[in-house]
Amino acid sequence: MTGSSLLKLVDRAYATLDHVPLSVPLLIARIATFSVFLRSGLVKLSDWQGTLMLFRDEYKVPVLPPELAAYMAAGMELGCSTLILLGLLTRISVLGLFGMIATIQIFVYPTAWPDHIQWTGFMLFLLLRGPGMFSIDHLVARRRLA
Repeated sequence: MTGSSLLKLVDRAYATLDHVPLSVPLLIARIATFSVFLRSGLVKLSDWQGTLMLFRDEYKVPVLPPELAAYMAAGMELGCSTLILLGLLTRISVLGLFGMIATIQIFVYPTAWPDHIQWTGFMLFLLLRGPGMFSIDHLVARRRLA
């Protein structure tokens, strides 16, 4: 294969990638967000007494009573992640989870930034671009504009 043939092949590959609709990686970002937070919420529910103990003894979120913080965390992880997967109120749900990530990063696990930066990466994509056309938000917007 000559150098120019290889360049043409690379150009064709890039052109093909350029035609993938933005909604495809947005859907993958929604699935990734759902996966991370749903699993965490389910772990909390699977041992609620252990969860309450963690919030009381280890997490020690400032201002909020441990029980309230535990209910809020589980509710946000399960609720916001499901809304994001469905593409319903996506940007608002992402903002809610950003608040939770910030709280965890600042007050609970300041050394966990490698995980948090990954989550922030795909969630920031959703915040800035929305959920894409494979979403309820998109269907609602189309109806509103029709």
